[in-house]
Amino acid sequence: MNGYPSVIQGLIDRFRRLPGVGPKSAERYALHLLRQPQEEVTAFIAQLAAVRDRIGRCGNCGMVSDGTRCGICGDARRDRTVLCVVAEMPDLLAIERTGEFHGLYHILDGLLAPIEGVGPEQLRIQELVERIGQRGSAAAGQQGIREIIFAFDPTIEGETTVNYLAQQLADTDIRLTRLARGLPVGGDLEYADPITLSDALSGRRTITTPTTVHSR
Repeated sequence: MNGYPSVIQGLIDRFRRLPGVGPKSAERYALHLLRQPQEEVTAFIAQLAAVRDRIGRCGNCGMVSDGTRCGICGDARRDRTVLCVVAEMPDLLAIERTGEFHGLYHILDGLLAPIEGVGPEQLRIQELVERIGQRGSAAAGQQGIREIIFAFDPTIEGETTVNYLAQQLADTDIRLTRLARGLPVGGDLEYADPITLSDALSGRRTITTPTTVHSR
């Protein structure tokens, strides 16, 4: 026999499809499950099925939720005049761990990366624009959005996304800010420590959109 039976190899191949899982890790995961008691494997399968059947996305921010609204969007104590836009779910959780932000969020599901074929249509940008349109100005009994914080990784993709969104929202009277440069260039927001993120939040600055120069 030149390798594992096809059913085990198929499981290894499935694990390899997970982000950050290489061939050796996938092999270890598959063999670990093989050594587990039947009840553990059954519970694992049941948990996966429950996640797929019961977990969806929040209709507002896009966070995973077991209802139409996540716990953050459903919390009446949150400041609904401030919206923090992040690229991915782990970024939202990283900011929440600082305990410094008490507004609402919007998850884009990525950053603009034209070279990799990721444009505005592949992200939740239209949902963001529609959401701002619904709350961009104060409605009866509601406070409109006064500030939008762009909390992206300090990378080329992050800068591209900030510039694009700033242009899309240039005609609004909403204050546009970004995280301060307490974050290392090229780093991942997900892995930033709470103190660094807290300093970046408190030191955020207003975004100024470039003005068009007309030649005479």
